Amino acid sequence: MWMGGLLLAGGALAQPAAPVQSVEQADAVLAQVAKDRAAAESEYAAGESVCYTKFFVNNCLDKIKEQRRARLAELRTLEIDANYVKRKSAVDLRDRELQDRNQRDAAEEAKRAANPPAPHAAPADKPRPQPAGTLPAQRQAEHAAREQQRAAQDAAEAGERARKVEAFQQKQVDAAERQKRVAEKQAERAAKRAKREADEAAKKAAEAEQAKQKAQGK
Repeated sequence: MWMGGLLLAGGALAQPAAPVQSVEQADAVLAQVAKDRAAAESEYAAGESVCYTKFFVNNCLDKIKEQRRARLAELRTLEIDANYVKRKSAVDLRDRELQDRNQRDAAEEAKRAANPPAPHAAPADKPRPQPAGTLPAQRQAEHAAREQQRAAQDAAEAGERARKVEAFQQKQVDAAERQKRVAEKQAERAAKRAKREADEAAKKAAEAEQAKQKAQGK
C-alpha cells in the first residue's frame, strides 16, 4: 500500500499542472513544491521503516528510493519553471521601465530642440558645453552592463546550488549504503539464528525419537 505514497504526494501537483504564466502562479507553485518535497522525504523515511520489517529488505529499499528520486525530479522541474517565470517577469519590468525613461528623455530632448534657449555670449577661453543628447544611450549601456553582471551572478549561484545538490545526493547515497549494510548484517544474523534454532529443534526431535524407540523396546 505504501509504495505509491511518494508518487501521490503533494496533492494538486501530482496531476499535470497548467503552465505557469504569472508571478502569483509561480509563488503558489514554489510554495506547493516545498510542501510536496517535505512530504516526499517524510514518506520515504516512513517507507524505510516498513522495508526493514520485510523479508526482501534491499528490494523494498530500492523501490522506494527510485520512487523518491522520480518524485523529487518532478518537483525540481516545476521549481525551475516557476523560478524562470519570476526572473523573466523581473527582467521584463526593468525593460519596460527603461523604455519609459528613454521615451520621456527623447520627448524632452525634442521639446528642447523645438524651443532652444536664447544664445548668450561665452568667454572665448571657456569650452562650449556639449549637448546632453547621449543620455538614453548611456542608460541602455548601463542597463546592459547590469544585465551581464546579473547573468554572471545567476550562473555562479546556479553552480553553487548544483554543487550543494550533488553533495546532498552523495550524502543520501552514502546513508543508503550504510543502511543497506546494516540490513544485510541484520538479515545474516537472522538467518544464522533461524538455522541455529532449526538445528536445535532437529536435535531435540531426534532425541525424542530415540527415547520413544527405547521405551517401545522395553
